[in-house]
Amino acid sequence: MSKFIPISKPSITEKELAYVTDAVQSTWISSLGKYIDTFEAEFAKFCETKYAVAVSNGTVAIHLALEALGIGEGDEVIIPDLSFVATANSVLHARATPVFADIDPYNFCLDPAVIESLITPRTKAIMPVHLYGHPADMKAICEIAAKHQLYVIEDAAEAHGAKAYGKKVGSWGHCATFSFYGNKNITTGEGGMITTNDEAFYHKCRYMRDHAMSKEKRYWHTMVGYNYRMTNIQAAIGCAQLERVMDIMTKKEEIFSWYHKELDGFPGVSLNRTYPWATHAYWLICIELEGYTEQQRDEFMLALKEDGVDTRPFFYPMSDMPYLSKYTTNTPVTHRVYQQGVNLPTYFDLTKEEVSHVSYVIKKHVKNSLLINDTVIR
Repeated sequence: MSKFIPISKPSITEKELAYVTDAVQSTWISSLGKYIDTFEAEFAKFCETKYAVAVSNGTVAIHLALEALGIGEGDEVIIPDLSFVATANSVLHARATPVFADIDPYNFCLDPAVIESLITPRTKAIMPVHLYGHPADMKAICEIAAKHQLYVIEDAAEAHGAKAYGKKVGSWGHCATFSFYGNKNITTGEGGMITTNDEAFYHKCRYMRDHAMSKEKRYWHTMVGYNYRMTNIQAAIGCAQLERVMDIMTKKEEIFSWYHKELDGFPGVSLNRTYPWATHAYWLICIELEGYTEQQRDEFMLALKEDGVDTRPFFYPMSDMPYLSKYTTNTPVTHRVYQQGVNLPTYFDLTKEEVSHVSYVIKKHVKNSLLINDTVIR
C-alpha cells in the first residue's frame, strides 16, 4: 500500500457543506445565528444536561468554567499529569495552581486512589480528563469531591459520547468542557462547549463569554469578560456533525474491533483497555509498547512513517514542562506510560484494509525491536 495513512482527518459530508452554505447566505456569520442556539440545545441533549454554552475552543472552555466558578489566585485544582497541556494552562490562565496527580495504568485517566493525598485547604476543584476517549472513574471522583466539598470539572475534550456507569460524560461534574478541534469525534474546525445542570452558572458563563456586556444596557460592562464566542458558521458544522454522531461513534467502535482482531495477543503490544463500567469513545486508538524507552518508541514511530503510517506519541507528562516543573508531584505511572504509548490512525473514513496495513507494519517493526528483558520476538 503506497498511500500515506494519516493519524486523523475530519469527516465532512454534503450535510456540513449545506449547513455552512446556509449560514453564510443568511449573512449571520459571526457569533449570532440559529445554528449556535441549535447546536447548544442539541449538544446539551446529547450530553444529557440541561444547558450548554458554545465557545471558541476547548481551552477557553476550561478557563471560562474556572472563572465562572470563582476559582483563582491561591486556589488549587487537582488534574492528571497525563493530558494535553491545555488542561494545566487553563488553570494557570485563571491564576490558580495545578496539582498533578498520577493516572490509572488501565485507562490512563486520573487515579481516584491518589486524590485524597493531594487535597489541601486550598483545593477547590478536581478536574478529571477522559483521556483518548475512556472516561475517568466519575463515581469514585464525585464521591471524593462531595466528601471534601470540591467542584468537579470534567475535561471531556476527547470523549464525546463516552459513558461512565451508563451516564454520559459531561453530565457528572458541576460542569464539563469539550473541544471540537478538527481531529475530534465531533468537530467545528475550532470550537468548544461547556455543559452543566446549574442554571446560575450557565447564565454566568454566557455573560462572561460575551465581554460581560449587560443585556439591558448595550456596551455597558459590569466585570471583566472575554470574547470567547463561537461563530454561526462553526456551529453549522457542529449541527451537521451532531446529526451524524451515532454513525461516527459506531464507526469508531468498528475501527477498534478491526485493530483488536489484528493485534490482540501480539507479544509486546497492548491496545486500549476498557473497564466494564465504561463505554469508550475511541477518540484515538492507542497501543503500549512493552518495555520501550522513549527513544525506542520514537524510532518505532519513525519506522512506521517510512512505511506510510502516521502516528503520534502519548502526551508528555505536563509536570516535565520547564514552566510547570515547580508543580511536580510523584507520578511514576504517568512517566512509565507516556514513553511506551503510541496513538494510531483513527478517523471515520479509515478502511478495514488500511487498518490491516497499519497492523502489519506495527507487527513487522515490533519484531525488529528490542523488548523488555532484551528478548526479541521471532
